[in-house]
Amino acid sequence: MFAIGSSAGGLVFTHEVQRALANRGSHMLGHIRRTVVVVVVAFAATVLPFLGGGTAFAHGFSSTVYAKITAGDEGHIRSEVELEYDLLVVSAADSGNDDPLFRVGTDAFEAGDSAAQAAALKAHAPTVLRYVADRFSVTARGAACRPTQVRDATIGAREGVPYADLLLDWTCAERVDEHEVRSGLFPDDEAYVKGTKTIVTYEIDGRSGSAALDAANPSFSTAQTAYQRFGEFFLLGAEHLLSGIDHILFLLALIAGSRRLREIVLAATSFTLAHSVTFLLAALGLVEVPARVVEPVIALSIAVVAGWHLWGIWRRGDHAGDLETAGRGHFSLDRRGWIRLGVVFCFGLVHGLGFAGALGIDEAWSWTLLWSLLVFNVGIEVVQLTIIAAVFPLLFVLRRRAPKAGLWVTGAVSAAVSIMGLIWFVQRVTGS
Repeated sequence: MFAIGSSAGGLVFTHEVQRALANRGSHMLGHIRRTVVVVVVAFAATVLPFLGGGTAFAHGFSSTVYAKITAGDEGHIRSEVELEYDLLVVSAADSGNDDPLFRVGTDAFEAGDSAAQAAALKAHAPTVLRYVADRFSVTARGAACRPTQVRDATIGAREGVPYADLLLDWTCAERVDEHEVRSGLFPDDEAYVKGTKTIVTYEIDGRSGSAALDAANPSFSTAQTAYQRFGEFFLLGAEHLLSGIDHILFLLALIAGSRRLREIVLAATSFTLAHSVTFLLAALGLVEVPARVVEPVIALSIAVVAGWHLWGIWRRGDHAGDLETAGRGHFSLDRRGWIRLGVVFCFGLVHGLGFAGALGIDEAWSWTLLWSLLVFNVGIEVVQLTIIAAVFPLLFVLRRRAPKAGLWVTGAVSAAVSIMGLIWFVQRVTGS
């Protein structure tokens, strides 16, 4: 028979239980911390060898061509076409069997000498013009217009990348009030880049607007409907988010670190509002921040948001997903939730500049352009919401049914995303 009535014995027993629970909690927290370290080290060891020669920019697998179409002198159609310099040199030299252009042009590119780059294009102007004219055209009622180069090519830069600027006048057989523009520059079968986009802005035939051309939609008419034009920009926005791995990783970091449905909804809304503001301001030319500043901060934002959740796991272990005393009001966020929301909003402002830089429209404000930009942004948001709707419910169910497994999964995702963000940050700062 056991005596239960002794207060001293009960106190000793209580202290023993508390000590045992504390030791168990400490052991579990230590196990979680070791797990985080192992995941981080294993991921780094796996990924780092493959990143040594990679590009520092997450959008480097495709190229964007920019074209501005206006009415020229004496009834001509004038086009200003901007193309990535190194791709133009390689593609034109390969197409025209012009080895001297390849040697001189790539040497100038590697030296970062814009004067030498312009000289290389000038010395081999026929090869360059032939390449562009064979893949970029203007027609009037089905009849091809003839291009003439107005001046020597100049060298500029977009997002820190050298761009060649070609000014062409197109002579058409007759004057009409409708023209078709077609672009097949840097196609996939050249195997240098994949999924080239041509962003066209135009002000001819009494109309103005914008169009997005690619392999699936290689041409447009100046008489196209608003529905067609906006549909192109919607798809362009959706494709941009899907092809921009840095933005997707940022979104995954938000999902992994959100403890409740309310948090991911508010975080996504905050991110959307922030990047929408700066995206529109930058795309309309009202705000301009160099890509050498924007791109490293985007990479750092990925690492910070993912690392935030890792730090919570490191400090709180199994309780990393618990809510502190929540504030009153409709949002009911605790202190950590509010701070995280503010951080996400600030980083969203920077991501908006990245979206605008990828679109690359630099035109005076107009209602047509504004609607095109808004539709592009809607395309981004639809994909973003689709990813959240697909991933967060699965993570929510996992956390409810197997809390420890859910914690380790979100920890592994956050570790992987954080490392990628830090790697990109270093690469973009150093230019490696």
